[in-house]
Amino acid sequence: MPITIAQLTEEMNKLVKSKGWYEKDSKRPQTPRNLAVSLSIEAAEILEHFQFGDEIKDRDELGSELADVMLYLLQLASVSGIDLEEAVLKKIEVNKTRSWDVEK
Repeated sequence: MPITIAQLTEEMNKLVKSKGWYEKDSKRPQTPRNLAVSLSIEAAEILEHFQFGDEIKDRDELGSELADVMLYLLQLASVSGIDLEEAVLKKIEVNKTRSWDVEK
């Protein structure tokens, strides 16, 4: 059964709440800045899988890193008050009007 971005976000929020990361004295404050930094770090970890070649050596590990990126992205959108589903759909519409690598 497919799961929506909203449902994934809800699951992420449950996890964050259960760990106490929304508390004022949390060692992992869920601020947009902290989440953006964490998102970038996790995205860089994806690159490690391709550091010395183009082949995927460990799909499970790559999947785990991709999941980390998605979880931080969901959390960043959530604490920033951004409807990620809406933002993605809007961006797709914008991209439909753009051209890349057009030969002249």
